[in-house]
Amino acid sequence: MPKHRRIWNQDTHNRYLREGRGCGSGPGYIPWIRVQDFASQGVVSRVKGRTTGRVHHLMSNNELAYFYMLDWSENVLDIREQYPLLDLDCALYAAAHAGIKYPTDRISGYPYVLTCDFMVTTASGLKARTIKMSSELNKSRVSEKLEIERRYWLTHGVDWKLVTENEISYRKAKNIEWLYSAQDFIITEDTPGEIKAALELLLRMVCCPEHSIIEVAQIVEDRYSLAKGVGLLLFKYLALNKEIELDLNSLNLNTKGAAVAA
Repeated sequence: MPKHRRIWNQDTHNRYLREGRGCGSGPGYIPWIRVQDFASQGVVSRVKGRTTGRVHHLMSNNELAYFYMLDWSENVLDIREQYPLLDLDCALYAAAHAGIKYPTDRISGYPYVLTCDFMVTTASGLKARTIKMSSELNKSRVSEKLEIERRYWLTHGVDWKLVTENEISYRKAKNIEWLYSAQDFIITEDTPGEIKAALELLLRMVCCPEHSIIEVAQIVEDRYSLAKGVGLLLFKYLALNKEIELDLNSLNLNTKGAAVAA
């Protein structure tokens, strides 16, 4: 719920537009809804994306998990979350022709701007994705809003799909989340030589595995007198840059860094 009950009206709508919400792309995109617009309830997240280089605003665990899957994919060029259905005339038309009462503010009567959880840019075009728990789909109002979305994106020629927990790989998402803790680590010309040498050794050992990841990390740390934890950081760096091939759907990368097949 909103932190403070605000009346949604045309003035508020226009202010959102002036703020640039729902506009832009890549690092310049501003979501229509942001985490700070809501009181602390449930699980919300701010996560820096590798595809866009900006912080993404995610409103549930399912959105977070699906975001990691999108951000890891080499087919995804841009991710815009909380993407608004700004063509109100089209949205209202879709609702009317489906015999659905369009959602409006109960005080002002002004129509809300519906949002799609993700607008994804791929090499094959735009894809709108809405995330829902399957248990919500038997609620009539949820189904009605989904139908408005479906008709809206059909009119705009955008591929729209509903995604439930059944289409999300939580193991893969958790593995990606674990790797993303090394996002800010970079290699430059000024990086110490022992770090570069450690990366080369780690890459050789992981590609010809005789040890677990944690064992390889410890060997590398001991060989080059590195601080505890640096070995795992280097492993994450290599994995993030996809120099190490991992089946993130079948491995459990735990906090100790061990790779365990499912």
